[in-house]
Amino acid sequence: MAATAPKATESRMEQATVQKCQELIGYRFADPSLLALALTHASVAPKRLESNERLEFLGDAVLALVVCHELYGEHEELLEGKMTKIKSAVVSREICAAIAEEIGICELLFLGKGMASPDSLPQSVAAAVFESLIAAVYLDGGLAPARRFVLKHLRPHIAEAMENQHQRNYKSLLQQYAQREYGQMPEYLVLDEKGPDHDKCFEVAVVLQGRHYPSSWGRTKKEAEQQAALKALAQIGVVDKD
Repeated sequence: MAATAPKATESRMEQATVQKCQELIGYRFADPSLLALALTHASVAPKRLESNERLEFLGDAVLALVVCHELYGEHEELLEGKMTKIKSAVVSREICAAIAEEIGICELLFLGKGMASPDSLPQSVAAAVFESLIAAVYLDGGLAPARRFVLKHLRPHIAEAMENQHQRNYKSLLQQYAQREYGQMPEYLVLDEKGPDHDKCFEVAVVLQGRHYPSSWGRTKKEAEQQAALKALAQIGVVDKD
């Protein structure tokens, strides 16, 4: 009996940690062993395959998918290059680590004795546990709860990345500039349309203060207007156009 006591104590501690983590992340696991695995660092695992490293690998992919889907679906004005820049900024190690610390999950990690305390945890370890949690939620409940978990914590960072990189709504930026400088709204002229009804492209140009700015093509009028506004803003000198 004495030989099994430490394992029983360890099991109770693991159950308490898993319960606390579920409360922090707002998701209850059908299979709590997935969450326990997500919290297990390689420094304490009997074998690396019994650590969270494989979950981290999967979670990184799910995180990227969710962020890319969000950018694609909610920001129709963004082209591929712009979405790539924002995604790279949002899924960085720094942000993942910061979120893990904000949630409070770093204090719940199962670490080996040689590892630093949660108060001085390496950034890479903190980021890894966030990605591991994403994978655990995904495997336990599917993409929908994983997406909710990711966006709950990532949406503010997506908005910040867009603003910091001047990836805001270009029509809104141009409107703000025009009203502030001239007290009027810019106009958008549709100059041309090409293609069949189900796959049209539109050419649009901005007119402001009687000046016609360079036109842009887009797969929708909204996309063309956004790109035309960007060209106008670039000529005015409000933003840099890559």
